[in-house]
Amino acid sequence: MTPTASPAGPTLAVVAREAGVSVPTASKVVNGREDVAPETRRRVAEVLDRLGYVPRRRVAAPRRYGMVDLALASLEGPGTAAVLRGAERAARAAGLELVVSAGRHLGPDRLDRIASRGTTGVLFHRDAVAAGSAARLVRHRLPYVLLDPVRQPPPDTASVGAADRRGGAAVARHLLALGHVRIAAVAGPGDASGTAAGEGEADAGVGGDRAAERAGGGRLAGWRAALASAGLPHRPEYHRALSPGTPQELGARLRMGELLDLPEPPTAVFVCSDAMAPGVYAALAERGLRVPADVSVLGYGDAPGARWAVPGLTTVRRPEAGMAAAAVGLLVRLAAGERPDGPLELPTELVVRSSTAAPPGP
Repeated sequence: MTPTASPAGPTLAVVAREAGVSVPTASKVVNGREDVAPETRRRVAEVLDRLGYVPRRRVAAPRRYGMVDLALASLEGPGTAAVLRGAERAARAAGLELVVSAGRHLGPDRLDRIASRGTTGVLFHRDAVAAGSAARLVRHRLPYVLLDPVRQPPPDTASVGAADRRGGAAVARHLLALGHVRIAAVAGPGDASGTAAGEGEADAGVGGDRAAERAGGGRLAGWRAALASAGLPHRPEYHRALSPGTPQELGARLRMGELLDLPEPPTAVFVCSDAMAPGVYAALAERGLRVPADVSVLGYGDAPGARWAVPGLTTVRRPEAGMAAAAVGLLVRLAAGERPDGPLELPTELVVRSSTAAPPGP
């Protein structure tokens, strides 16, 4: 069946004429058929983009579709299993089938195929959405939700995330309550507000306010704000960021070693991801230091291995499954014609185990 364009846009015949192909060939590209030469597909896709062609939907309303798409940047990321579990349960409760795609930044062809086969909408987890994809989905009149976005989404974009700023503040308050004042942080390479050893400010073109909303940035912003509220001065040497491309455990071990080499090493370390905590533990063990008798360690994320670490890792639990379920519910409401009220944040939870204690005596 040959799709027709919406009344406000060009017809498929116009697209075919502009691309120098037949109408059936243009229809195959629109419908995601594979029996089209790559160069022809590219030429037709460029014309579709330039003219803003959008196929007319054959189903009366998006809410009657029987599936919802979840686009993951990776199947190996932290919390992915919980995200899949939460999304699948919520989709099943709504009478929908969950269709999962994996691969960083879905391209235009993939998005067009998703739209053409009929779906309630798309959930983009972390940074699975590329620049320009939002506009393409709007042209398809396809609702979407950003799930746990890496960067702060625009205010009119539907999104579901975790209250990481409050989680970071809870980290600082817990360590302050134990009596620590020399509190360091080991962050991932995406944080632009800290300084890695031997490096300038990472990603120097990004300002501090914007960086506070990046992956790990919200929790660090809350951590810094809580320390400042307690009257502790900012100590740049206590903030270490991993170099890009360095494995998390190795990078954390190196950065922890640098902190221990300071004239006044910290008595507590906030590790911004549980995946880096084993590296911090290893660096301390290499110096003959004990957790938490000599140095307290506090992670973030409550990964499955956190409770089995020795000692058990005090950390902040993120509601991965809850965020996914809430995102599915929000997507269903968008498909029914509702408008988002703005970004939705779910609370985090401090989980106290055995890796934090009062600082050692003089």
